[in-house]
Amino acid sequence: MDVLIFTTSVEKPEQVTEIRPLLVADPAITDWNFDLEDCDNILRIESVNISPRYIESLLQTAGYDCRELEY
Repeated sequence: MDVLIFTTSVEKPEQVTEIRPLLVADPAITDWNFDLEDCDNILRIESVNISPRYIESLLQTAGYDCRELEY
């Protein structure tokens, strides 16, 4: 199980609702959540064998900035 952490431009719960179908559609994503209280609008993904670039591309296709944070 991998945990990936991203900074995003997602700022509102309505935007999370918009992105939700993209994240739940991928069976390799086992869990995900946004922390909109954090200054980086954190997206945490629990997954099996997903590339961070894939998640970045997925959100960018939906019109949001997304960049992996190194931890």
